Amino acid sequence: MEKNQKVKDQTEMEDFEDIRIEENDAVNEKDESIHKKDKSKKHRKKDKDNEALEALQSKYDELNDKYLRLFSEFDNFRKRTLKEKIDLSKTASEEVIISLLTVVDDFERAMSILSNNKENNNNIEGISLIYNKLIKLLQQKGLEEMKASGEPFNTDFHEALTNIPAENESGKGKVLDVIQKGYTLNGKIIRFAKVVVGS
Repeated sequence: MEKNQKVKDQTEMEDFEDIRIEENDAVNEKDESIHKKDKSKKHRKKDKDNEALEALQSKYDELNDKYLRLFSEFDNFRKRTLKEKIDLSKTASEEVIISLLTVVDDFERAMSILSNNKENNNNIEGISLIYNKLIKLLQQKGLEEMKASGEPFNTDFHEALTNIPAENESGKGKVLDVIQKGYTLNGKIIRFAKVVVGS
């Protein structure tokens, strides 16, 4: 009987061991299944996070590009406006100065006529003082007289009214006489010199 009891106990132990192994296997399978589900959830969450990160990065790049373009446009606008203001301040008085050039021409004609008459020395001195004051004022504003007499004829600066035969070869293609002086204002031509050219 003891032997039977031992065999029975051993069989029960083996059955118990088998049940325990089966339960362990079931628990392991369940753990693996849970682990796989967790891993799958983590994978899906990671994929969603990556997609969200890519979307945010794309949005960031787009906004950064818009910002850089807007900044560049504003900087160009600022520079262009500043340049226009500087140009405007340089040439703001251009129309007034062009109008005054006729007065300068009249002064020069009056001085040349009075210089031929020796009796009017006091008049010449007074007119000369006023003329010099006017010329200095205009020069302070950027007015410069073009040098034309004896220079080679250049259509960028001179306007030929007539051609006359030159006395020698050196006079050909050069300005022989200036009928009306030319002027520049801050480097910009405001009146071409009207000249006679040798041919």
